[in-house]
Amino acid sequence: MKEKNCVIGHLACFVAYAIFGLNIVVCKDITSSHLLSPFALFALRSIGAGALFWLLSFFLPKEKVEKKDYPRILLASILGFFLTQVSFLMAISDITPMDCSIVSALSPVYTMFIAAIALKEPITWEKAGGVVVSFCGIVYLILNSVSSANGVTQTKPVGVALIIVNSLCFSLYLGIFKPLISKYSVVTFMKWIFLFSTLVSFPVAGKEIIHQQWLELPMNYMLEVGFLIIGATFITYFLIPVGQKRIRPTLVSMYSYVQPIVAITISIVIGMDTLSWQKVVAAATVLGGVVLVNNSKSADKIQYKS
Repeated sequence: MKEKNCVIGHLACFVAYAIFGLNIVVCKDITSSHLLSPFALFALRSIGAGALFWLLSFFLPKEKVEKKDYPRILLASILGFFLTQVSFLMAISDITPMDCSIVSALSPVYTMFIAAIALKEPITWEKAGGVVVSFCGIVYLILNSVSSANGVTQTKPVGVALIIVNSLCFSLYLGIFKPLISKYSVVTFMKWIFLFSTLVSFPVAGKEIIHQQWLELPMNYMLEVGFLIIGATFITYFLIPVGQKRIRPTLVSMYSYVQPIVAITISIVIGMDTLSWQKVVAAATVLGGVVLVNNSKSADKIQYKS
C-alpha cells in the first residue's frame, strides 16, 4: 500500500508540473498582450478554481476544519498561491525564459533546507547529491536549448528578484505545511486556500475584473484564461497536495524540473528547438537526481505532527 501511495504521489507531481510547464507559455502570451494585469489574472484563477473546489465539496462528505487551523491555512494560501503566482506573473515580462528556468531551478535547494528546519527532515549525502545532480542537469539542458525569438531579450534585476520570491514562497509552502495538508482532504484544504486568496486579491483586482469588456477579448485569449483556471490552477492545485501527502517535500519540489523539460519539448515539437544528445543526457541526469532523492531512506521514518 505504501509503495502504491508513492507511485500515486510521483504521478500527481509529474502531471501537475508538466501542466505548469505549459502554463509558463500561456501566461507569457496573455501578459504580453497587456489585456489583463497580473493581479486580475491571478484573481480570475483564484475565483474560478475556488468555485470549482467549493462546488466539488458539496458532493463529498462534510469535513470540519478546526478553528486553530484557519490562520495556518490563510498563511498557506498567501505563501503557496498568492505570493507565488503574483510574483511569477509580474516577473515573466522582465526575465528571459532561460534565466527564469535557471533561477527557478534553485527551488529544490530551498525546499531541502526549509524541510530540514521546519520538519526536521535530515539532509543526507544521497539527498543532497541528488539535488545537485538534477540542478546541474537542468542548467545544462537549459543552456543547450534555443529560446523563442519572441521572448524577452534582456533580463532585468527586478525579474530575477521576483522569481527568487516566487521560488522561496513556494518552497516555504512545500516545506512547512505538509502536516496541515496531510490532516485534511485535498478538496477541503484547497477550497479554503482559494477562498482566502480570493479575499486577498479581489480588493486589488476586483474593479478591473468588473469593468473588463470580456466579450471583446479575442477567443484565443478566452481559451487561454480557461486553461489557466481549469488546467493550470484547479487540476494542478488538486494534484500537488495529493503528492505532498505521499512523498517528501524535497522530492515534490524536484518535479519543478519537469517545467523547463516540457517547455523545451514543446519547442522541439513546434520547430523552435531541436533534439540533441546533450538534451537526452541532461534529461537523464535530472531523472537520476530524482531517483537519488527518492532512494534516501532516512526521512521515511519521520512522523509529521499537525
